[in-house]
Amino acid sequence: MQIKINFIWLEHGKGLEIPRQQSSGAAGLDIYAALLPNETITLKPQKRVIIPAGFSLALPLGYEAQIRPRAGLAAKFGVSVLNAPGTIDADYRGEIKVILINHGEEDFLIKRGDRIAQMVIAPVSKVEFVLTGQLDDTIRGEGGFGSTGKR
Repeated sequence: MQIKINFIWLEHGKGLEIPRQQSSGAAGLDIYAALLPNETITLKPQKRVIIPAGFSLALPLGYEAQIRPRAGLAAKFGVSVLNAPGTIDADYRGEIKVILINHGEEDFLIKRGDRIAQMVIAPVSKVEFVLTGQLDDTIRGEGGFGSTGKR
């Protein structure tokens, strides 16, 4: 399934690659750091930073954009999206930004055009809670964290 999403470049994002899926089976669209041409941000271990993506978008009603970590950054450097997945609502029209955190042991340098996260577009269900006196029984019941006994 393909959907079309309108977006605009903000001045500091012009010239970056348009977010896109890098392969035919990819779920995520790469997001690039929209820093100034000669700007570099040093993300220290155990610190966080908000990186601008340089664009705004108009999601169709019934969809959200999830901002997720890139596996390579997490595996190689310990860099992740702090609020993963971050949620962009369909009615938000501001700039897309990414909260990165460095869980690694070394400084991580970020420069213009670096792929910093991925964005997954997903449908959202409309929800209505219905107050009831009792819930149906399940095998799991009220078992919480680790209650299934599987690793």
